[in-house]
Amino acid sequence: MEEKNRLKAVLFDLDGVIVDTARYHYKAWKWLADRENIYFDEIINERLKGVSRMASLEILLEKGDKLYTQQEKEIMCTLKNNYYLEMIETLTPEDVLEGVVDFLKELKSNGIQTAVCSASKSAKYIIDRLELNAYFDWIVDGNDVKRPKPDPEVFEIGYTKLGCRSQESIVVEDAFAGIEAAKVLGIKTVGIGDIKNLSNADLLFKNIKETSLQNIIEKLDFFQEVNA
Repeated sequence: MEEKNRLKAVLFDLDGVIVDTARYHYKAWKWLADRENIYFDEIINERLKGVSRMASLEILLEKGDKLYTQQEKEIMCTLKNNYYLEMIETLTPEDVLEGVVDFLKELKSNGIQTAVCSASKSAKYIIDRLELNAYFDWIVDGNDVKRPKPDPEVFEIGYTKLGCRSQESIVVEDAFAGIEAAKVLGIKTVGIGDIKNLSNADLLFKNIKETSLQNIIEKLDFFQEVNA
């Protein structure tokens, strides 16, 4: 019989899990697509979740009929990011999704380490704007990784920085690509969102507010006592 592991680390995606900056990404990509006369909608945008900026641009350009040089693509990514950064300057702690702070406090009270593992190069800035630094032991962002999700690099860096193993960790994600990345490493996953987009998650909740550490530990088969 396989021995159960103790949960030691929770690795969080950022957009759509901790804060809803996804809408700002959508607006910025839509602005860029309109600028280039390329069709773009929320269905296409769903494919961009969890992947790098350049990979997202390549997906957007699939609907276009123009070829771009690498330099032009880099300029487009910069334009999109500048537009996005202008919008997120308005973020405050009130933008943290409901239930996130309570869940983070519960993890801390049970001695479980936490990390943000995001493809966003703005993750550290966003966590600072949200005043959540005290709740995270580490932040891994797009500046730390070479390969975007579904490559597992970002999560591997995350649990390694926390001094844990993959089997002692779980990933909390709202993107199919992120869940796939975790599965490559054998990490158990908690999906946040709709089952039609997260059919690959081990456990699914509509939002963080619905999560329960006790439920997660039991359903994902960890050996652990939870403080009330």
